[in-house]
Amino acid sequence: MIIVGAGISGLALMRALHSLDIEAKTYEKRQVAKDSGLAINLPGNAMSSLHLLGVRDAVADLGYPTKRREYRTETGKLLFSVNEADFWGYSNQPRCILRSDLMSILRQGLPDNLFCFGQEINDVQTGTDNIELSLSDGRTVFTNILIGADGVNSTIREKVFGHTTQAAILSPFSWRFMADNPGIDCWTLWAGPTSMLLLIPVSDERVYAWASLSRENTSSDAIKFSSDHFSGFPLMLRSIVDKALAEPSHVYYSPLNEVRMKNWSRGGTTLIGDAAHAMAPVWAQGAALGIEDALELSKLLAEGSNWPEMQQRFESLRRPRVEHVLKMTDKMSKAAKLPPLVRRLVLPYLGPRTYAKAYEPLLS
Repeated sequence: MIIVGAGISGLALMRALHSLDIEAKTYEKRQVAKDSGLAINLPGNAMSSLHLLGVRDAVADLGYPTKRREYRTETGKLLFSVNEADFWGYSNQPRCILRSDLMSILRQGLPDNLFCFGQEINDVQTGTDNIELSLSDGRTVFTNILIGADGVNSTIREKVFGHTTQAAILSPFSWRFMADNPGIDCWTLWAGPTSMLLLIPVSDERVYAWASLSRENTSSDAIKFSSDHFSGFPLMLRSIVDKALAEPSHVYYSPLNEVRMKNWSRGGTTLIGDAAHAMAPVWAQGAALGIEDALELSKLLAEGSNWPEMQQRFESLRRPRVEHVLKMTDKMSKAAKLPPLVRRLVLPYLGPRTYAKAYEPLLS
């Protein structure tokens, strides 16, 4: 078996397979993940899955506990708040952690010979019995089971399925960066007429920042990520944006693209994580669903049944959960595009209900 991609989904799958003594090899085109200096928010269902992988305690120790979520207007007025510690329970309380720390934890204890870094997949040829992969160093490797865990811009998806991404409803583009903590202690989103800014503490000193523009300014150049869009925000937030613009090399431009496919398997190839079902980060489910995919697929592989049957079983088990999150992502994305006055009127009532409706099916 060959896994392409050593991001969170790929590492989770390799960890799960290794614990079950199932042989696999992972190929990753980068030596270091491009956004490994950033952070990631892990909701309760991600923490639950990490427990099944045996690493929840390690993640909890390094991650910053997310006690609650707050949704605010651009001026700072609180629209609604959700106590995440109460909702998910103490054991699965969400955490925000550096991506590099999470990937190090997932890889800990796995032999180095299971990975081949710096190897890009140039081509994929599918045959009756084998799949042929052409590597960037000129070698060719063969497998009868290929797992594409190579993210939203998946090479495996493009080569095998010919499927491309589509722009997210929420926004076509966003920026991510780390910043000094201005004194917040929870997941906090400020939404203005044309922009949003989310801050999540990684520690008492640092926050992970995600900013998006709902229209205009389509350039990936961080300098053109104009502070004019944040002129109505509190001074502490404008200062964070201005500092980010002054250090554009520390800002990671991240187009908001989604992947929606009728099938995640073709021949001997199956996609997992963002390669199969990337979506806007409304509910922070990218990593969570990818880890769940890895656990479910490894469980099926351990049963040792026919691979085509396992592929069908995998999709039937995973698709309802993924489709639920996609539906709730669309719902909240459309709400975010409502006129500011309408948002201020409806979100105090609909916000907590939408949160519960989105996450309650993910509690188990």
